Amino acid sequence: MLIEKLVLFLQSTGFANLFLPDVVMMIIASFLLYLAIGKKYEPLLLVPISFGMLLVNFPLGGLMAPPTQDQIGGLLWYLYQGVALGIYPPLIFLGVGALTDFGPLIANPKTFLLGAAAQFGIFITLIGALLLGFTAQEAGSIGIIGGADGPTAIFLTANLAPELLGSVAIAAYSYMALVPIIQPPIMKALTTPEERTIVMEQLRPVSRVEKIVFPIIVTFLTGLFIPASLPLLGMLMFGNLLRESGVTDRLSKAAQNELNNIVVIFLGITVGAMASAELFLRVETVLIIALGLFAFAIGTATGVLLGKLMNKLTGGKINPLIGSAGVSAVPMAARVSQSVGREYNPDNHLLMHAMGPNVAGVIGSAIAAGILLSLL
Repeated sequence: MLIEKLVLFLQSTGFANLFLPDVVMMIIASFLLYLAIGKKYEPLLLVPISFGMLLVNFPLGGLMAPPTQDQIGGLLWYLYQGVALGIYPPLIFLGVGALTDFGPLIANPKTFLLGAAAQFGIFITLIGALLLGFTAQEAGSIGIIGGADGPTAIFLTANLAPELLGSVAIAAYSYMALVPIIQPPIMKALTTPEERTIVMEQLRPVSRVEKIVFPIIVTFLTGLFIPASLPLLGMLMFGNLLRESGVTDRLSKAAQNELNNIVVIFLGITVGAMASAELFLRVETVLIIALGLFAFAIGTATGVLLGKLMNKLTGGKINPLIGSAGVSAVPMAARVSQSVGREYNPDNHLLMHAMGPNVAGVIGSAIAAGILLSLL
């Protein structure tokens, strides 16, 4: 009798139900944790995502099990409903809006074109994914990785191709984390040493009225032209209005800190939980990661190339390096523009100039997601 109970106990442990795919996913999750903690690659998001991936691949854990008549369902399944219902990504945008100064974009609206140009990677990759046999919905979800905006990628994929969510989210956030490694070689290959040393004129001061009116106008325009983008852009602009209005400091600080941090935890761990062995260990995952890198590289390149064109048209007043910041990834992409510029000219301060296309990239990727959601 004792032996039978012991056998039953052993059969109920994870050891007896552990298979090679589970082990592989645990190794991948552990490697991502190393990148997040050891290398500090986007740790605020990569730690929850990789730990969620680790948790969901323990056999018999049932953390993502849906409720049935016999069980109440897993903890992460309930938390995941915030992703499935499209709640978490807009709340992240609320926090981003409250954290971000739109002043550089308002002061130099021409840089909006750089943010728009960097979205070309999304649509070029979409075509490539279609040619490789993905459905239109899957291709749209893969292409949005090129926007280098994790919440946007999650929002669109959850609506179009939820089965790809784990792969798309990990690719999107991995490339966001690797911005300082991926972008500089592309930037240097497409610009001359002389272009990299260009010092841009100081931005004009932006009035408080302009900063208040800007998010309201953008909300009107996007709400009327691309209603599908309102969940993201509406929350982004609302968060920025809380920041700039001057009368909602408590709400702005809550959006920047407590709310944002809570949502990041829930979003990260539940998105990671979508990367179970049966969904992640497929040939399609390798293609998604490769296409995501292609999309990101094309977005960086088109932003820099338009920067070169604008440099010619303005008589040398635009440093093409700031075009790379149009891929979003706020504010890391802007910092990369600054660091590459200072590498060739220590007196070059491009950070605030790069924040213009960086903010435009956030807006542009949300608009692109709205267009894809409307069409697909």
